[in-house]
Amino acid sequence: MTVEAASPQIEAFLEMMAVERDASPHTLSAYARDLADAEGLLPSGGLMAADETAIEAWFSDLSKRGLSPATAARRRSAVRQFYRFAMGEGWRTDDPSRRLDAPKQGRPLPRTLSREEVERLLAAAAAREGGGGVRMLALVELAYASGLRVSELLGLRVEAVRRDPAWLVVRGKGGKERLAPLNTAAREAVKAWLAVRDAARKPKAPDSVWLFPSNAADGHLTPRRFAQMLDQAAIDAGIDAARVSPHVLRHAFATHLLEGGADLRVVQTLLGHADIATTQIYTHVATDRLSQVVQQHHPLAKDD
Repeated sequence: MTVEAASPQIEAFLEMMAVERDASPHTLSAYARDLADAEGLLPSGGLMAADETAIEAWFSDLSKRGLSPATAARRRSAVRQFYRFAMGEGWRTDDPSRRLDAPKQGRPLPRTLSREEVERLLAAAAAREGGGGVRMLALVELAYASGLRVSELLGLRVEAVRRDPAWLVVRGKGGKERLAPLNTAAREAVKAWLAVRDAARKPKAPDSVWLFPSNAADGHLTPRRFAQMLDQAAIDAGIDAARVSPHVLRHAFATHLLEGGADLRVVQTLLGHADIATTQIYTHVATDRLSQVVQQHHPLAKDD
């Protein structure tokens, strides 16, 4: 249903969303489709005449039609906002959508890489020629060894690593500080990058405060550029680039720690999660991976 074909009440609602809430054309189009869906499937009179039973039946039917929980949730939101608007305008005295419960969408498991894939990614980074390869190896080693968020990684100051520390003091979300570990491989990669970085400085030119300086507005490498570099490294390593991102390296850090027997509370601290429930999702990834290993390698798990 286009806006032109909508009922006068839906047209008024969409106009309010555009003018008062500055909704984007994409949002307006989505809401128009969602309300059209309800209008077309409800009994005679559509949204303005529907009662609670009709609205609940329409909403229950969404999952039977194969709509994803995310789409169903958006349609629920559109209908609920429409009825609040209708009540505010005095067109209705009740909200028949008030008892609609949000569909349970579940929490998607984080994408991660196997240990072997991380090793291939590191090898691909190391195989690059020149200073770019040295920098790339330092970035991947740091991300995987410490579990840093991409903003924390790219925002590292050079002074933080000059003395070859075994731990970094990182200021994460909410300004909270935590310790991030650096293993031997990461420290060696950083030292190699520092040598290249310092050699590339022009004589008497002021040194950048950033470990990974660039000509970007912030003065350091951007997340977008790092993601592009990772895409190429993934391709070189024979890994689907869609499965690799700066955040996936953080996921791999957490998952591999748990697979190795690390305590969940320790991983929570290393990741800087305020709520352990955020960390617990990695246990599902680790458990799934361990189950696959058992199925593949345990003699009693194999089919005859």
